[in-house]
Amino acid sequence: MNRRTLTPPALAGLLASALVACSGGVDGAAGDGEAIVVGTTAKIAVTKDTPAPFDPAASYDESSWNIMRNTFQTLLRPPRSGTDPVPDAAEKCGFTDNRNDTYSCTLRHGLTFSNGNELDAEDVEFSTERLLRLNVQGGPASLLSDVERVDAERGDRVVFHLKKPDATFPYKLATPAASIVDSQTYPADRVVKSAKVTGSGPYMLGDYDSKGNELVLSRNPDYRGGLKPKNEDIELRFFKTSHDLQKALDSGEVDVMNSGITSRFIERLEADREDGIELVEQPGQSVRYLVFDMKDKTVGRRAVRQAFAQVVDRQELVSDVYSRTAEPLYSLVPGGLVGHKNSFFNEYGEPDVKAAKRTLREARVKTPVKITLHYPKAGKGSSGPKEFAKLKAQLNDSKLFDATVKTEPLSSYSTASLKGKYQVYGFGWLPDFPDAESFLAPFLEKNNVLNTPYSNKEIREELIPETRREPSRADATTSFARAQDIVAGDVPVLPLWQGKQYIAARDDITGVEWALNSSSLLQLWELDRGVSS
Repeated sequence: MNRRTLTPPALAGLLASALVACSGGVDGAAGDGEAIVVGTTAKIAVTKDTPAPFDPAASYDESSWNIMRNTFQTLLRPPRSGTDPVPDAAEKCGFTDNRNDTYSCTLRHGLTFSNGNELDAEDVEFSTERLLRLNVQGGPASLLSDVERVDAERGDRVVFHLKKPDATFPYKLATPAASIVDSQTYPADRVVKSAKVTGSGPYMLGDYDSKGNELVLSRNPDYRGGLKPKNEDIELRFFKTSHDLQKALDSGEVDVMNSGITSRFIERLEADREDGIELVEQPGQSVRYLVFDMKDKTVGRRAVRQAFAQVVDRQELVSDVYSRTAEPLYSLVPGGLVGHKNSFFNEYGEPDVKAAKRTLREARVKTPVKITLHYPKAGKGSSGPKEFAKLKAQLNDSKLFDATVKTEPLSSYSTASLKGKYQVYGFGWLPDFPDAESFLAPFLEKNNVLNTPYSNKEIREELIPETRREPSRADATTSFARAQDIVAGDVPVLPLWQGKQYIAARDDITGVEWALNSSSLLQLWELDRGVSS
């Protein structure tokens, strides 16, 4: 959603943070009813590693993007259905040339920030330049790194001049990385180290408990955009475990729950259709990878990584740990997207210890190979311990590896992984936008989100640029497929599984099927309260 570099998830259920919501208002009108209560197991805390949780120039994790998506405006936004972005702060946008390297937007009239300041083209120019100038490590600047210059030509028109053609640029403008901030409020030379938000989105950030116990969003009466919020207030409440959150849903303390839903809870809901809770299943693009430290003397050797890929049994992992909530993944690009190819399966087939042994022997690698796997520490009910215990068992049962597992606090996990402190570590990813590029370029370009030295000249200089020149994404499939094949051969990362999206809601809640977009970000304005069945 690192997408973005998505901060490696807490591994509670699936890899996204678990959020729930209930709504005030009736029949689609924003009314004066009770606040929407949103529960989550993933706290948004202001820490040394995350001092600016809601600054668009710094934050690149799902929990923060969920707040920014609802409080800031972008020129474009993801559609209610489909994939092509639609206008939000902009009235209209489009490429002005046939090369796809000059992009222009005209703003809506009457846009203002939550502090009353006018929003104009100069704020858009400022926001883009600030993002690129600060270039926060682990932040989202890479999404707009192809912007060579942005010009506010008049009060309501802004033009982006790109370094090279990029047909996906409209998608990138629809991400929270392109959030528009107030040039009179946000400093140009540093991030805002607080939880304050000055935006122009459908909601305003109100009370925020720095200890991470609750957060309040209120409908912005001055919002001017393409959305029509169906509720007045949102209250986020934070739960320690998925179990506690599920109990809150059962009791009616919360009304909607997504992501932290366990397979056991899903089975219960499907078996009991009369408990007042509805379950919605949707295709998901959340994925889990293992990342290798390419500078490490052991896993930096390609043969070791290839043997690792030949031993890991994804089917067993998903069956034993995630049951029905995930599917095996054999590529960086998840299934369901144009350009997906099962490159890892084509390269290695089913798990084959004999083949792995041959790979190591031919490379003169002594066995057993000692390696350490890392994952972030999470709360009770997390699937992390079980998942990494299973991976350890698969490796050690092959007699080719001597694997150990360590866990690290989530607060420091992301920073440590970027500094190369882990040999092999778990990494969760959600797409910035629904396109195969969002699963390739962030990991394979020069300033990649993993801070890895892995480099392939063909991918960087030929394949990714080729995909960006294709307005029709179907015409880019050959280049996407070739890039996936190269990654499968080199194994800088190892895809494990692709998660499904679930939402469980009290049966008087409407709009639930629209509450998650294709990048798994919450669209809280869709939720409303109807009549219980």
